[in-house]
Amino acid sequence: MNDLNWNAVTPEIVLLGMACLVALVDLFVTSPKRTLTYLLTMASLAAVAGLHLSALDNGTSVYAMQKMVVTDSMGHLLSLCATLAVMGSLVYAQVYAGDREMLKGELFTLSMFALLGISIMIIGNNFLSIYLGLELMSLSLYALVALRRDNAVATEAAMKYFVLGALASGFLLYGLSMMYGATGSLDLGEVYKATLTGQINKQVLAFGLVFIVAGLAFKLGVVPFHMWVPDVYQGAPTAATLMVAGAPKLAAFAITIRLLVEGLINTATDWQQMLMILAVLSMTIGNLAAIAQTNLKRMLAYSGIAQLGFMLLGFVPSVVAGNTVSAGNGYGSSLFYVLTYVLTTLGTFGLIMVLSRPGFESEQIADLSGLNKRSPMLAGAMAVFMFSLAGIPPTVGFYAKLAVLQALITTNSPLLLQISIAAVLLSLVGAFYYLRIVKVMYFDEPVDTTPVAQAGGARVLLSVNALAVLALGILPSGLMTLCAKAITQSLAG
Repeated sequence: MNDLNWNAVTPEIVLLGMACLVALVDLFVTSPKRTLTYLLTMASLAAVAGLHLSALDNGTSVYAMQKMVVTDSMGHLLSLCATLAVMGSLVYAQVYAGDREMLKGELFTLSMFALLGISIMIIGNNFLSIYLGLELMSLSLYALVALRRDNAVATEAAMKYFVLGALASGFLLYGLSMMYGATGSLDLGEVYKATLTGQINKQVLAFGLVFIVAGLAFKLGVVPFHMWVPDVYQGAPTAATLMVAGAPKLAAFAITIRLLVEGLINTATDWQQMLMILAVLSMTIGNLAAIAQTNLKRMLAYSGIAQLGFMLLGFVPSVVAGNTVSAGNGYGSSLFYVLTYVLTTLGTFGLIMVLSRPGFESEQIADLSGLNKRSPMLAGAMAVFMFSLAGIPPTVGFYAKLAVLQALITTNSPLLLQISIAAVLLSLVGAFYYLRIVKVMYFDEPVDTTPVAQAGGARVLLSVNALAVLALGILPSGLMTLCAKAITQSLAG
């Protein structure tokens, strides 16, 4: 089905309409708490999440808008999780943003437009639609980072993000244009068929592939294209940091699958080798650099670089075994990894916002000293998130790492076995700085004895978030099966 088929893009149409409505309604809201705007935004996002959830078990790939977009199980799963991530980010941000004069209509509308860009990237089946989604998401995030106009640090972070983000977009666009020159099509299905024939300019194809991988690496924030990540994470207001660190990672994963796997799988031996190098470099530099950090947000930035490097390992298996089973296992485990990473990231940055108060950003590791004595619940939640990021059972992070390593080892490739061992050793390095946070919270004396503010909704969500990390670690099979099924169906379509 390749006609216009508006039904396939109903969630995106609803999201666009409601984002415009929220922008209009907010003009008439005078309350500084923006309660009406907040409730309307959350109701809109809940409706969009409901639409994705209802279509999740559809089981078929539907092409729409002249094959510009494709809706499948993987798309609905990622869009659902991205919508929930943005909802969670706004719940955490409500009190934090209110204390910093950021609680304006722009916070909500820009978040919704960023989510719309993410959704378009996830369902993109054409170079143009993927790039349009990327730009919509990026421009919204640049504006979110710069929302505190009077804050010099936030403005500097926004400038760095904008300049390097534009460079990344240029890399990707240049790569896509070369791919168009080599294959004669912007449609991913046609690109796949063109690479299958072999009757194309191999040099142009290779150059295009290098630029595409570089552009994707920028958006994922992996080494050596990671220079913007620590500065933006540290400099941006924590509410904006969470918007950058959470849902966009799902979109970056989606376009990596769409471009490299669905469109360019016939060049897999080339891009898998590049991803292998990016993954090992990211795990090494990310983990080692994180040890030296005293700023919690900066440490989490380097930690994120290492985590996404680990996730990229799931794209490597089929370089040895061309059968779809090992490839599907790898992509499925990567999908599971990125979903659980975003879940944990929501909690860690949410907790930083709960601990912050007017005039005080709780973003130094020392600020967590003796947190267990001030608030055992918050200390317990943070400990769960740290254990998950370190990959310690019974948290979901352990199972996510295990799934990726299993996908590598089952290929019986000596090279991938060596990479698996390196990944485990580098994870042990990472465990040092995660467990240091737990040690600071439980064994150091409190520096700040101020009672933690009762941010009601954020505290409840933090508890749910921590319980979800534990529950998915104890019973991971449901989500893992869903991820594997979504990948299999997506590749079959």
